[in-house]
Amino acid sequence: MLAAASTAAVVVAIAMLVPRAAGWPSVEERFFSREAFLEALPQVWAAIGLNVRIFLIAEAIILVTSLTVAVIRSSRSPLLFPLRAAVTVYVHVVRGVPLILVLFLFGFGVPALRLEGVTNDQTFWAIAALVFGYTPYVSEVFRAGIASIHESQRAAARSLGLSSWQTLRFVVLPQATRRVIPPLLNDFVALQKDSALVAFLGPIDAFRRSQIIVSSSFNYTPYLAASLIFIAFTVPLALLTDWLIARQQRRTTSGAVR
Repeated sequence: MLAAASTAAVVVAIAMLVPRAAGWPSVEERFFSREAFLEALPQVWAAIGLNVRIFLIAEAIILVTSLTVAVIRSSRSPLLFPLRAAVTVYVHVVRGVPLILVLFLFGFGVPALRLEGVTNDQTFWAIAALVFGYTPYVSEVFRAGIASIHESQRAAARSLGLSSWQTLRFVVLPQATRRVIPPLLNDFVALQKDSALVAFLGPIDAFRRSQIIVSSSFNYTPYLAASLIFIAFTVPLALLTDWLIARQQRRTTSGAVR
């Protein structure tokens, strides 16, 4: 009750103070124009389909590549040491590079090589850049889940005659995957938003469409329309993440009590 009252007080204070600012009429006209919003919304909404397609394709590929990287990094086999060292370097280096730079390298650098048989489609390279840039982060989530499985689980599986691969496949990964679903969803909320970065490569997505409208009307309200559309897609996923985290905490607490 107290939290609701304090929140309402802050909202009311902002609603009363902001319109009294000297520059509010100009800001209202340029950023919150009702006419410009209604005109831009259908056009921006029509372009959001590209963001959704990029997000879904990239997400599916990232799940596979990041799990593969996590399994390699978690492997204890001496034969896999060269591969393990390579993916370790990849994870550490790519996490230090801003995603926008990765997009530029893939979107402009690779096509500039003019490799025969390699597409120059900007949407393709945008997806490739997102996969390349997000895989290290998501792989660390998977690796943390794998590391969280107690060693006794592996020992019990091996005592039943399961090989190392069977232990990983049937014992470790199913438990690890369930534990990391909430943080995975957090990463994919960020991925949904970062799909707007593909506009810098040229494809007409929701953000790029709003830019085009702004450049012709000199009114920034289309950016508000694009923001609200992205919010409409990301907030439900964020709420689902919060619900899964809360459910996981309840299960952990109840298990500890028992």
